[in-house]
Amino acid sequence: MNARLAITPGEPAGIGPELVVQLAQRPRSAHWVVVADPELLRSRAEQLGLPLELMSDDPAAGRPDAPGTLRVRPVPLPVPSAAGRLDPANAPYVLATLDAAIDGCLAGDYDGLVTAPVHKAMIAGSGVPFTGHTEYLAERTGAEAVLMVLVADALRVALVTTHVPLAGVPALITRERVDAMLRLFVTGLRERYGLEAPRVLVAGLNPHAGEDGLLGREEIEVIAPVCEAARAEGLDVVGPLPADTLFTPDRLAAADGVLAMYHDQGLPVLKHAGFGRAVNVTFGLPIVRTSVDHGTALDIAGTGRADAGSLAAAIAAAEAMAARRRERCR
Repeated sequence: MNARLAITPGEPAGIGPELVVQLAQRPRSAHWVVVADPELLRSRAEQLGLPLELMSDDPAAGRPDAPGTLRVRPVPLPVPSAAGRLDPANAPYVLATLDAAIDGCLAGDYDGLVTAPVHKAMIAGSGVPFTGHTEYLAERTGAEAVLMVLVADALRVALVTTHVPLAGVPALITRERVDAMLRLFVTGLRERYGLEAPRVLVAGLNPHAGEDGLLGREEIEVIAPVCEAARAEGLDVVGPLPADTLFTPDRLAAADGVLAMYHDQGLPVLKHAGFGRAVNVTFGLPIVRTSVDHGTALDIAGTGRADAGSLAAAIAAAEAMAARRRERCR
């Protein structure tokens, strides 16, 4: 049975819609349903000079659709969107596409959700508290806790804290939070990637992992006790480790994932290793969700220069996870 994936193109003025149109030209092994304004997709296809036939969603469709076609679950734009030009009037549209896709996944209409980039400031400026897809999906699905994980080839990096100012990170590094994120990571690696006994490397917060308390005590008082408790339960956890030596090839070769304490501790390494083909995965949701590793790229929107590699990888990852989930549910 082929997976049915909902795809949201994100910010209409960004590169998301044209990436979807580019990928529509390729053969596919899953059913794609793009939750968007059909006229937006049609106009981007015309702008790029690419053929595109739009069709209505059909849950009874047999084979995946042919190249040059897309099935659409229509959500109208409040005002027409021009590539590269943000319009605050369209901020509610972005959330409406997400809501429709999330509801479809929760109802069982889709096996997974793939999201293209949104413009966070544009949505927040419309009056909706919004810090990112991950947090919004958690609230909308009722998830108690979620974990942001970025994947590039065999490197998987999870984040204890996500979109918060650096000055606010230390207060969030508590035993409860680190323990919850570590367990979500292990569970997700088992369920989403089929790794029965994953080995996780845990980073310290401070330089040199605190250097025995000289450079900070979070490692001694928070992170080390969590790692010790996990090991006592039989989990394969190593840490806390200094972040500057954790990402060396020999350490990573023997690990299945890295738990970083904050956004810019783990993601610069991962994006250096695999930018343009990395995938953002959310663990802890009741649905499969993947996304791209880049932003809206307004400066090149509409030019045809945007690389669809990360979106293609996100779709492939969602398809694989959906298949693994179906196997577990049999």
